[in-house]
Amino acid sequence: MKILKSIFFVSILFLCSFFSEAQTKNKTSLDSLFNKIESENKAMGTVSIFEDGKEVYQKSLGFSNLKTNKKPNKTTKFRIGSITKTFTATIIMQLIDEGKLTLNTLLKEYFPEIPNANKITIEDLLRHQSGLANITKDKTIRSWITKPQSRKQMINRFIKNGIDFEPKQKSEYSNTNFIILSYIVEKIDKKSFAKVLKNRITKPLQLKRTEFGKAIKSKNNEALSYYFENNKWNLITIQTNMSAPMGAGAIVSTSHELNVFFNNLFSEKLISEASLKKLMTIKNGLGLGIMQFDFKGLKVFGHDGSIDGFQSYALHIPKKNISIAFTFNGFNTMTMPTVISILDRYFKNDSTLKKKATISLKSEELDVYLGVYSSKTFPAKVTFTKKGNTLFAQATGQPIFKLISPKKDSFMYDAMGIRFDFNLKNKTMELTFGGNKHILKKE
Repeated sequence: MKILKSIFFVSILFLCSFFSEAQTKNKTSLDSLFNKIESENKAMGTVSIFEDGKEVYQKSLGFSNLKTNKKPNKTTKFRIGSITKTFTATIIMQLIDEGKLTLNTLLKEYFPEIPNANKITIEDLLRHQSGLANITKDKTIRSWITKPQSRKQMINRFIKNGIDFEPKQKSEYSNTNFIILSYIVEKIDKKSFAKVLKNRITKPLQLKRTEFGKAIKSKNNEALSYYFENNKWNLITIQTNMSAPMGAGAIVSTSHELNVFFNNLFSEKLISEASLKKLMTIKNGLGLGIMQFDFKGLKVFGHDGSIDGFQSYALHIPKKNISIAFTFNGFNTMTMPTVISILDRYFKNDSTLKKKATISLKSEELDVYLGVYSSKTFPAKVTFTKKGNTLFAQATGQPIFKLISPKKDSFMYDAMGIRFDFNLKNKTMELTFGGNKHILKKE
């Protein structure tokens, strides 16, 4: 018995040592990534990673206030933009769990004056398939976005801007949908959206740095935002008044507390199992206030946020019970490549992730694919280069990435599920990403 216990004890020590070493390697790799991002002036802000509900990695970059040389930390507040939509969707699902609302409830029950209110459902709003014009495309937005806005003022703009398509005809991202959802929340709970957020989410989860945003106060450890130009970070002085974006983008938080929220959401602490399943059901690329993409066989759920120069992203991977969030007040690169770089570093030692079956090509066989491809309907040019027997792709303004070949004339950036299919005879390339296809021609 003693021998068995000794073997068991040694095994536990070995496993602990193995996992500790793996975590140290991942941390070193992540530190290397963020140190590079910081040194190249690609971003300023904070990053947090949770595993099984506990923070296993935290990193701060740059400054939250350049004038005072103040650095951000774990409790620095950032505007999180559209990640707010996942909070709003969660509150809506709570109301559904309480029997106060259904996904089929029509908009006319609350705002009959809005175009197509007799056709638009709560689910249409959550899935961005209402057809209501996106308020952020309003031509007069610069004249009012920094000033306090009443519900009446915003509703009048929704009416004036009208519809872009009929409900359920397609999905098209529109902030209007989630502003309306927050107004519906206010009507049902008979409280301001700020108080509903506090009562239903931040107080139960003990989130002390997450709230409905106000004017930024740097002295309260709230980050100012910056843009990079002329080889330096420049202060952004414009601040959106949060009475305008409401449930579409008004929340401020920290990367740490975003992970607390996402971890509790996917642990069914905030909504029922049935509601979570509905929230995660993807149609036309969208869930209910959330998005989903695949990373090496893992389903990743999350949302990005962009407002007044702030750039944020929060995600959760149910299969691994991992949450990752970053909140940046200065961002001089692309969001998704940054997300994929973080995932690549974090999972670099994980042998359970799927690897695509590939074919090997000689260096000279890659020559037929080299060159620049473009299209009038695609916003960037894609350049293909090679190094040895490996093909690389780079879209305008984005990092270069290595491709694998699952079959003849077909290449993939596996981490993001981007595929390039070449038609050498026609000198064209079909780019597939997120269910959308684009035909680009060789220049």
